[in-house]
Amino acid sequence: MANTLTDLIPDLYEALDVISRELTGFIPAVSRSSSIARAALNENVLVPVTTAAASANNTPGVNAPDTGDSTVDNVPVTISKSKHVPVRWNGEETKGLENAGTFSSVQADRFYQAMRTLVNEIEADLWLEAYKRASRAYGTVGTTPFGTAADLTDFAGVLRILEENGTPTTDIQLALGHAAMGNLRGKQSGLFKVNEAGSSDMLRNGMTDRVMNMAIRHSHAVGMHAKGSGAAYVTSGATAPGVSNIALVTGTGTVLAGDVVSFAADAANKYVVGAGVAAPGTIALNKPGALMTIPTANALTIGNSYTPNVAFARSAIVLATRAPAMPKGGDSADDVTQIVDPRTGLAFEVAVYRQFLQTVYHVRLAWGFRAIKSEHIALLAG
Repeated sequence: MANTLTDLIPDLYEALDVISRELTGFIPAVSRSSSIARAALNENVLVPVTTAAASANNTPGVNAPDTGDSTVDNVPVTISKSKHVPVRWNGEETKGLENAGTFSSVQADRFYQAMRTLVNEIEADLWLEAYKRASRAYGTVGTTPFGTAADLTDFAGVLRILEENGTPTTDIQLALGHAAMGNLRGKQSGLFKVNEAGSSDMLRNGMTDRVMNMAIRHSHAVGMHAKGSGAAYVTSGATAPGVSNIALVTGTGTVLAGDVVSFAADAANKYVVGAGVAAPGTIALNKPGALMTIPTANALTIGNSYTPNVAFARSAIVLATRAPAMPKGGDSADDVTQIVDPRTGLAFEVAVYRQFLQTVYHVRLAWGFRAIKSEHIALLAG
């Protein structure tokens, strides 16, 4: 039967009106890719990433120098997840709720929970991807940022990392967890003063648009990173500046992706591990890698567990979403429609399947994500 879902549109939009108020700081802050969205599930799409170029002296001659070749790197991105949340009713359940006059509201709430599940999973995926692929970290592990009144050093510190890495400054985002946002609201009174901040947003709405050219986002997904158990690791061989892979010997325990580490020869920089080890072996720091020479037999220190707030350029993280792929001729769904969330831009597909004495609705989405430029991501550790 055509247009089966037409009567449900008000319930679906009522649900969206609720879900759009969830604290989703990453979904609206990352870049969206239509080319990746066209890929099949688990099919790689290679995103080209250029590398730094070297200069050369200008020397007059008959011919132009035979130079200028470069290796263009790439980062594979896939549509890695295709999920649905079912909402099923049988005839007796429907009749009972209709008699009580509550069917419409309960149904809207169930659609709300279905979309909430998908939104929260995507938000968590983006947070995990962002912080585990960040270049370096700023802040004191275990201490929530912005805790000192009238002190904006945390903004300046994380922004400095991005600027040192050459991050474009046109669209920088800073996604904060609940604790950091609480300190921002409770401690940084300068943001409440309209004559100093230039805006009444923090005072009236509890949010501020931009600080030091960073768009402030609030994400429910930001949580704790539990450090690895590694201890007594030292380097094997020297590591030159710009190199990411560092061999470790004589230590024990795990070094995990997302751990914040430092070296005895470079204690000032807090590097983020992109690939760890469970025994002596080679870890990989996220790009741009080591900032100075790390000598051989140099001690590695793993920072404590921490809460990773994330600053990044919008272009550094890619999100692609689409409806799950359908076979030629479609499947057994009676009707399919899409509802677009105006706050996050996510388009949920809703399909209805009629069964024996019951009907099930599938709220579904396929998505992929990847941090494609670690140099343009930094952590504000708490």
